Amino acid sequence: MKIQRKPIAAALSVVIASGVLATGLIAFGARAADEPKAPASAPKAALTVTTTTPQTLAIPLKISANGNIAAWQEAIVGTEANGLRLADVRVNVGDIVKRGQVLASFAPDTVLAELNQTRAAVAEAEATLAEASANAQRARELSTTGALSAQQINQYLTAERTAKARLDAQQAAAKTQQLRLQQTKVLAPDSGVISSRSATIGAVMPAGTEMFRLIRGGRLEWRAEVTASDLARIKPGVAVQVSTPSGGHIPGKVRMVAPTVDDKTRNGIVYVDMTGNGEAKAGMFARGDFEIGSGEGLTLPQSAVLRREGFSYVMRVGPDSKVAETKISVGRRVGDRVEVTGGIDATTRVVASGASFLVDGDTVRVADAMPVKAGVKTASAITTRVNK
Repeated sequence: MKIQRKPIAAALSVVIASGVLATGLIAFGARAADEPKAPASAPKAALTVTTTTPQTLAIPLKISANGNIAAWQEAIVGTEANGLRLADVRVNVGDIVKRGQVLASFAPDTVLAELNQTRAAVAEAEATLAEASANAQRARELSTTGALSAQQINQYLTAERTAKARLDAQQAAAKTQQLRLQQTKVLAPDSGVISSRSATIGAVMPAGTEMFRLIRGGRLEWRAEVTASDLARIKPGVAVQVSTPSGGHIPGKVRMVAPTVDDKTRNGIVYVDMTGNGEAKAGMFARGDFEIGSGEGLTLPQSAVLRREGFSYVMRVGPDSKVAETKISVGRRVGDRVEVTGGIDATTRVVASGASFLVDGDTVRVADAMPVKAGVKTASAITTRVNK
């Protein structure tokens, strides 16, 4: 009997081939395990930024307040003449006047007529006195001769005294009329600026009627309303910077601190003499800063601080170049810098600018840190409190 060898040989060939393939796969896997793995691709940086750290600066401290600008002293100019017609008004609101300058004048006709009548009475009294004096002198000379009785002599002497008294009365009346004539001209009691006018040509005014108001010397002051807690920190002589609504700045100095505090607002008034009025006007609202000293604090550039929903944040940069949104507390503002009172310390690196383009967890490329200007030890003026 013959044995079939071809199928057996084919099966054997398949087994041998399978073994060789398995051996090759095992060898390839071993080599792959021995080779180092390729590194994973790094996350792409969202932005290239510069960083900064909080810097300690000596900061001038100021107290901010609101208040009104008012006249230092306002003089009321009225009429002393009674029942006279106003004939002329020579000044208007805003005019600068000097002491003794004529502001207005009344019609003097009535006063002149009365003055002339009184002068005539004076002349008559002088003539009467001259006659009485001559008679009295003769009586004195004849008193030793017995030509006149003692009663007649006494009558002549009494007539002389009476005539002199009448002359004095008429002279006093003449002076009164002369004074009324002078009062027909209304004079400026001091140099300054006319702030109001109520005089109208043709009006007949009683004595004491207000005609003008005058800002003495054109001098204004700022009356700041300061809270009771800050009032004790302000002393006379403290320098002040007053800011007008249009953005102007007027230097000043504290003249006086009010001795009382309003029981409703709990604010006290601080009177500030302004050096020059500039664009300030009486009645204008203004803000100002009292320079009360200096202190130190950690500050950041304003560009590094984000404001969201009433809170302040910075983008803190970690060692892995990832940013973390960090809430901070801020205090005084220093020109282009902000004082940091909590949330980070002096060693914390934060994004100096462009933080608004980042979100929490972004990876950034850090450029050279923002340099701090050498020798900067004092920041610009700041505000500690705003009284509304």
